[in-house]
Amino acid sequence: MRVVTVPGTHAYVDAVRPVDVVRVDAPVVSPDPWAPSELWDPAVLTALADGIDVVHVHFGFDHLEPAQLRAWTVQLAALGVPLVLTVHDLRNPHHLDRHRHDAHLDVLVPAATEVLTLTPGAAAEIAERWGVRATVVPHPAVTTAVDGVQTVPGLVGIHLKSLRRNVVQPARVVRAVLDGVRSGGGSLRVDVHTDVVERPELALVRALATAGELELEVHGRLDDHELAASLQRLHVCVLPHRFGTHSGWLEACRDVGTAVVAPSCGFYAEQWVDVRTAVHDEVHGLQEGSLSRAVAEALASSPPPAADPAWRAEQLDAVRRAHAEVYARCAP
Repeated sequence: MRVVTVPGTHAYVDAVRPVDVVRVDAPVVSPDPWAPSELWDPAVLTALADGIDVVHVHFGFDHLEPAQLRAWTVQLAALGVPLVLTVHDLRNPHHLDRHRHDAHLDVLVPAATEVLTLTPGAAAEIAERWGVRATVVPHPAVTTAVDGVQTVPGLVGIHLKSLRRNVVQPARVVRAVLDGVRSGGGSLRVDVHTDVVERPELALVRALATAGELELEVHGRLDDHELAASLQRLHVCVLPHRFGTHSGWLEACRDVGTAVVAPSCGFYAEQWVDVRTAVHDEVHGLQEGSLSRAVAEALASSPPPAADPAWRAEQLDAVRRAHAEVYARCAP
């Protein structure tokens, strides 16, 4: 089976590829790993078509207008190449509103021969919105526990990173979490990237750090090992998002044994049993009391054990088999 993916390489995409699938690469023009795939170019798609059995799109289509995406799916169908789509996001965390991503999905979901997603809740929404049955394939491991790194009892962390667009009103989130930390007898660490630390939205966070109410960690993007170690030190990790669908970050916490407080948007709680949910979404906004209580409750329990690597390996094998079955149904 010859499969070309969009994006061509990514930690998740590489992990779930079945071992007996032949990876076909679109030509790489830009050295930027985040550059759009050349497969979106109609000429490149035509040139590759005879050498591929399946096109599998995960993400990486934000730059296209819906009309461009529709023309691409029409061309793909005319070439006789089936489309597999994994719906990672039903609400794009990088967009201020949902309209553009909805328009993209309105093209891709009906055009796909097979649709996959990560949770039953997402599959139910796909069925309701498009009348399409999606195969549910859980998110595999993204990291492993780091030898020698100890959990700091009572330490709660919020990684605000570069203030992605779904991190709305971060000062309110931090204040609510801090209330829960105080109730639970813990301490709070807030991580931000260097490029946003002086943003006005973080004025309260800087002031609280100066007053000794929390620890402010300022750094660049962490590599995989640094991120695993950072999460492993936490007793509880709080996801500060008002909108989104699924989270690889949550899976990393699961891998290293860190409890998660997740928002009520999306389907985070379906990914793992050790997730406490706080009301924080586009319908209800942020309910500070709900978030404070969830943090205090998480602190009252011991951190969960790190995911068993043997079980994660078995899960990954099952995920790869599921992808192989989907590809076989598309191109028997």
